[in-house]
Amino acid sequence: MEDKQKKPSLGNHLWITYAVSVILLGFVWYFQWTIGLVLTVVLAAVLYYSIYNERKRQHDTENYIATLSHRVKRVGEEALLEMPIGIILYNEDYKIEWANPYMNGFTEDDTLVGKSLNSLVDDFSSMIKENKDEMWLKLEGYHFQITIKKDDRLLYLSDRTAQSEIQTRYNYEKTVIAIIFIDNYEEITQNMDDTLKSQLNSKVTSVLNQWSNDYGIYLKRSSQDRFLGVLTKETLDQLEKAKFDILDEVRELNAEQNIPITLSIGIGLGDSLLPELGEMAQSSLDLALGRGGDQVVIKDDLGKVRFYGGRTNPMEKRTRVRARVISHALKDLVQGSDNVIIMGHKSPDMDSIGAAIGILNIVKANNVEGYIVLDPDDVDTGVHRLVEELKEEETIWQHFIDPEESEALLTSRSLIVVVDTHKPSMVANERLLNKTEYKVVIDHHRRAEEFVDNPTLVYMEPYASSTAELVTELLEYQPHNLKLKMLEATALLAGIIVDTKSFTLRTGSRTFDAASYLRSKGADTVLVQRFMQEDLDIYVKRSKLIERAEKYHGTIAISKGESGEEYGGVLIAQAADTLLTMTSINASFVISERRDGRIGISARSLGDINVQVIMEKMNGGGHLTNAATQIEDTTIEDAEALLKDIIEEYLTGGETE
Repeated sequence: MEDKQKKPSLGNHLWITYAVSVILLGFVWYFQWTIGLVLTVVLAAVLYYSIYNERKRQHDTENYIATLSHRVKRVGEEALLEMPIGIILYNEDYKIEWANPYMNGFTEDDTLVGKSLNSLVDDFSSMIKENKDEMWLKLEGYHFQITIKKDDRLLYLSDRTAQSEIQTRYNYEKTVIAIIFIDNYEEITQNMDDTLKSQLNSKVTSVLNQWSNDYGIYLKRSSQDRFLGVLTKETLDQLEKAKFDILDEVRELNAEQNIPITLSIGIGLGDSLLPELGEMAQSSLDLALGRGGDQVVIKDDLGKVRFYGGRTNPMEKRTRVRARVISHALKDLVQGSDNVIIMGHKSPDMDSIGAAIGILNIVKANNVEGYIVLDPDDVDTGVHRLVEELKEEETIWQHFIDPEESEALLTSRSLIVVVDTHKPSMVANERLLNKTEYKVVIDHHRRAEEFVDNPTLVYMEPYASSTAELVTELLEYQPHNLKLKMLEATALLAGIIVDTKSFTLRTGSRTFDAASYLRSKGADTVLVQRFMQEDLDIYVKRSKLIERAEKYHGTIAISKGESGEEYGGVLIAQAADTLLTMTSINASFVISERRDGRIGISARSLGDINVQVIMEKMNGGGHLTNAATQIEDTTIEDAEALLKDIIEEYLTGGETE
C-alpha cells in the first residue's frame, strides 16, 4: 500500500516540472523560435525517457513485491512444517486436529491427528486445563517447554533438552560439605595404650578411606575423632541410595572392649557459599549428636532436613564431667536471674513433673524465686494423684502456677527452664519462650528438627532413661543448704520408674546411681506404687484394646481402638507396653481416637526396631524404644494404612527421615 501511494505523488512532481518547462519554452518560442524548436525536441526526448524509466521502475517494483510475497509465504510454510518446534491444534474434546511433521515424529503411526492429547503423556489434558500459560513436559526422553494458547486451542512445544541437561549437570556438580564424627572415640580410647589406639585409628581410617575412594569423596582428617568430606550432589544421591551403609560398616569394627564404634555425619548442601555450607554441615552434625549419634543428618539451604540411620540405642556415657559442668552453668544462670519459670510439656507425665520439681529445688537452693507452670485440668490419673499429694505440701504447692499467671511474672531477666521436651509447640505455655532471652532446655529425647530458638543452655542426653535422672545428677552438684524433701525425691524417682518401666527399659548404671541417691534422700517406693495404681474401669478398657491387636510381619503387634471411642494418651501407651510383653512381639503400635479429635499412635519396641524414626515419618518423635504421634484430619483406618507403609519401608531399608 505504501508503494502505491508514493507513485502518484512522484508523477505529479514530474508533471509540474514539465508544465513549468513548457511555459518557459513558450516564452523562448515567442522571442527566438529556432532556439525554441531545439529546446522542444530536447524536452520531448527528456519527457519520453522519464516516462519510460518511471514505468520500468514501477514494473520492477511490482515484480519484486510479488516475488518477495511468494518467498515469504514459502518460508512460512516451510517453517511451519520443517522447524524443530512442535505445533499442535486440538479441539474441545482435547483431541489433536493437526500437528506439524516434527510432532508426528513422536508417534509410531504416520500422524497424531485424531488422537487424544493424553496419548502423548498421561493426564496431558488435565495439565492444560490448569490456569497456566506455560508448562514443562518430558516426552520420549526430550524436555519440552510448552506455550499454551487456550483461545486458539494451540500448543507450541520448544525443545529444551540441552538446557535441562545443563541444569541437571549443574545440580549434580554442586559442592556438598560433610563433617564426620566418631561418636564414642574418647570413651573407647581413654583406657587404651598407644598401640591399641593406633590400631583402632588405622581401622577406622582404612574403612573411611576405602569408602571415600569408592564414591569419589575428598576426605581429610582434622582431628582424632573428626573428618572433613567434600563431595558433589551426584555423589550424595548415590550415598542416599545406598542408605549410608558406611554407618553399618564402621559399627562392625568392635573395639577391644567390644563397644561398637559409631559415626555421626552432618551434611550441608544447596546454592549457598562454602562458609554457609560448612555452617549447615556443623548444624546437621549437632542435630545428629543431639539425637543420640550413629546417624546422618542432611540439611539444605531451604531448611529441609533428612535423616538416615539412628537405628541403635545411644551408648551411655561413662563420665560425670558434663553433668558437673552443666550443673555449675545452670547455677550461674539461676543466680543471675530475677526469677525462674519452669515448665514441662502439655499433658505432663511423672517424668515431666518430677524433673520440674527437681529444678525448683535447684532454684530454691540458690535463693531465687521459682515457679512451675502446670494446668491442673490437663493431667491424667497417675499424675493427678501426685498433684493431690503436692497440694498437701504447702511449701511446694505454692510454687505451682497456671499458664496464664506465668506471663505476669516475667521480667527482662527471667529465666525459662524447659524440661522433658525441646519442642516449642509442646510446652505448657509457648508464649513464654518469646518473651525472654534466657532459656534452658533439659531433655532426654532425641533431638527433632523443631527446637527452642536460641537457648542459653542445652542439656540433652538421649542415653539417659529420663529427664528426672538428668536433673537428679544436676542436684548432686548444687549447694546443700536446702535438703531435698521426701515428696520431691519421690516425684523424681517416680519419673525414673515410669519411664524405665520399673528399670526394665533404657536403664544404665547411672540410672541406678540416680535412683540410689533419691532413695537416700527419702524417696518412698510405696508411694510411687500408689501413684501408679490404676482404676478397674481403665484396666478393662485397656484389656479390650489389647484384645483387638493383630500381628504384622510376625513380630509386630498393631491394635486399633473402636471408631467413635476416645482413649487417653496414657491408656494407649500402657496398652502398647503390655503388648510388648507378649511372646515373640518385638514392637507394638496402638492407634486410637483422642479427645481433641486427632488420631493418636503410641509405639514401643525392645530395641530391634527403632520406633522413633517410624513415628518421625508421621510428624511425631520420641526414643528408639518409646515414641508417639498425633495426626490431624484423618481416620483410624487411614492412619493404620500409613503406618503399615512406613513400617514396610523401614523393614526394607528405607530412609529414616
